[in-house]
Amino acid sequence: MRRVELLVCGAGPAGHHAARAFREADGGGDVLLATAESRRPYARPPLSKEYLRGLLPVEELPLEAEAWYAERGIEVALERPVRGIDPQARVALVGGEPVGCGRCVLATGAEPARLPVPGGDDPRVLVLREPPDSDRIAERTRGSVVVVGTGFVGCEVAASLALRGSRVTIVGRDEVPQLDRLGRAAGERIAGWLRDAGVETVLGHAVERIEDACAVVLDDGRRLAAEAVVVGAGVRPRTALAAAAGLRLTRDRVPCDASLRTHADGLLAAGDVALAHNAAAGRPLAVEHWGEAERMGEVAGRVAAGRDDAWGQGPGFWSTIGRRTLKHVAWGDGFDEARLVPGEGEAFAVYYGRDGVLVGVLAHERDDAYERGRELVEGGAPLSRALADDPASAAAR
Repeated sequence: MRRVELLVCGAGPAGHHAARAFREADGGGDVLLATAESRRPYARPPLSKEYLRGLLPVEELPLEAEAWYAERGIEVALERPVRGIDPQARVALVGGEPVGCGRCVLATGAEPARLPVPGGDDPRVLVLREPPDSDRIAERTRGSVVVVGTGFVGCEVAASLALRGSRVTIVGRDEVPQLDRLGRAAGERIAGWLRDAGVETVLGHAVERIEDACAVVLDDGRRLAAEAVVVGAGVRPRTALAAAAGLRLTRDRVPCDASLRTHADGLLAAGDVALAHNAAAGRPLAVEHWGEAERMGEVAGRVAAGRDDAWGQGPGFWSTIGRRTLKHVAWGDGFDEARLVPGEGEAFAVYYGRDGVLVGVLAHERDDAYERGRELVEGGAPLSRALADDPASAAAR
């Protein structure tokens, strides 16, 4: 039976950075990066933006050239997913072949959630996760399209398609996009950005059913017909492999410590599939951000190589909606106060507090607020201090 020192299950950002960090930490032996996909690790954020708008060729999506992996002794096994793991024996089934491993990193990522309504599971309803999904959306939405979901993927897709010339309607259950995550003031601005891009917004209404993958019926009886329907209803972690291996799941994720170790010796988890303890937050967090997947993968790879490391940064992401960019850092598990501080022109920052402590910052054209806010969030600073430190807030007073 073949044996490798490090087996990485999944070739998204967490898997790629686990293999990279393992080698950079002088991890020896063979490294096998196994994935169900037909292409080596690539950048996923452009799929709803530059790539969808036809501004980025597919050749520029890979994170590294093929030679980069060969030079570092990292084998990328395409279309050969890990189908089973025995954590005790440290043996995995990779594309039908048993492979022994010294360490294993679960980085199986997530998949798009289907809308739980009649017609929501129709395979002709479009979702976005991989380049072929983006290609199908671009091909089928040259005329009219209904986008369901006002999360960041839904907003990004809607704005990108409108900029391509499609007639776009976006539907959301909340009165403004991202109400629970970002609050009303930020949501109103996002709604305005969508309308500026030419997107018709239908907010505050739930979808009752999807008909023939080309019409959406709302809870008030309205029927929105189009040539295609795109659903951005969030993602579900791919935990089937972990569950089959006997790992306990919490909140449909794999619990692990800040060093990304699971309760099974030699088995680590990183990215969307992990429920990792965050050293700075002092509690486990579920995150679905690209940057966190990179950092978690790095921690897992270094730990697998015998180095000390821990996940302790404030989770953050960037989102570009049309031609405007939001930068956000937050623990992600709620706030009870949101204070918007306007800047010059369209610029603004929103500071989020819970029990008087700063737990998040959102910024548009306010990099100073974003960078300083990250430090304050990670340090557990009072909300009042963040507001006092913001020069725009001081100027307003």
